[in-house]
Amino acid sequence: MKQQRRDVLKNAGAALAASALPRAAMAQVWPDKPIRAMIPFSAGSSVDVVGRIVVEYLQRALGQSIVVDNRGGAGGAIGTAVVASAPPDGYTILINASAHSAAPAAYPNISYDPARDFSAVVSFGSIPNVCVVAPGRGFKTLAGLADAARKGDFNYSSAGVGSATHWAAERFRLSAGFKATHVPFRGGPEAIMEVVARRVDFACMGMSSALPLIADGQLVPLAVSTPQRSSALPDVPTTIEAGFPDSDYTFWNGMFVPAKTPKPIIEKLHQETLKVLALPEVVAKFKPQGIEPMPLTPAQFDALIVREIAANIALVKAAGLKFD
Repeated sequence: MKQQRRDVLKNAGAALAASALPRAAMAQVWPDKPIRAMIPFSAGSSVDVVGRIVVEYLQRALGQSIVVDNRGGAGGAIGTAVVASAPPDGYTILINASAHSAAPAAYPNISYDPARDFSAVVSFGSIPNVCVVAPGRGFKTLAGLADAARKGDFNYSSAGVGSATHWAAERFRLSAGFKATHVPFRGGPEAIMEVVARRVDFACMGMSSALPLIADGQLVPLAVSTPQRSSALPDVPTTIEAGFPDSDYTFWNGMFVPAKTPKPIIEKLHQETLKVLALPEVVAKFKPQGIEPMPLTPAQFDALIVREIAANIALVKAAGLKFD
């Protein structure tokens, strides 16, 4: 009887080991063909700029080309939905931002669940949103903008409903106590140029999109949305320092894969991307974007997504936002 039990346990163990072999073997040979990187925002957006820097070096590390697919719209939800339904084999990755965890609040009827249908791989870092106006508007401080907005009919642009640029502006607006019309676009470049053209009063845009225009004098930075000042704009106060409590909104970029992607592939992607992020040339390219390190394990990143989904739903309720 004991021998029979030992044989059963031995056979069960062998079966479990055998079932793990295909996954392990898959990770060993992966990748053996090109990878598609979905960036669900327009080319030139802050998500796109940062994502392409990572892709450039990651494809060298993996020994396979990575083809970028930009599909903007719906605050990133359109392109993200494509990845949610892709095979979980490591050959379709998602490069997204804080909009990933904002989608359920902005689009309650989206076809995917950011927490359930994706596995987080790695965070590239956090990037401040910076609240900007055109120099011709005459605003020198965020408080001055808020005072004028309380008295007038103001609007603001964003990279789309539910994007980080949308939430950053809403957090500021809610804290400052004024109403403003939201004017969404398919991506950051379009949204920010409307501010330059003075067809839109203000925007809280990603640093990488705003910095070149700030340097050229086409935009005036009033505040950054992070809890601490940005090293890229050290003289610009935070929205909290400007006098608006609970107005900060941390904007991050990172990589995801469809849920059920084999853990060995996720771990390999995680480790290889960490190596890329540590390269001196990548650090040098990130610096002008205002990117700050945001080291998280895949499990910690998954947990962050769950927390942010709940926080964004609460923001929508508090701000009384209505979405079609």
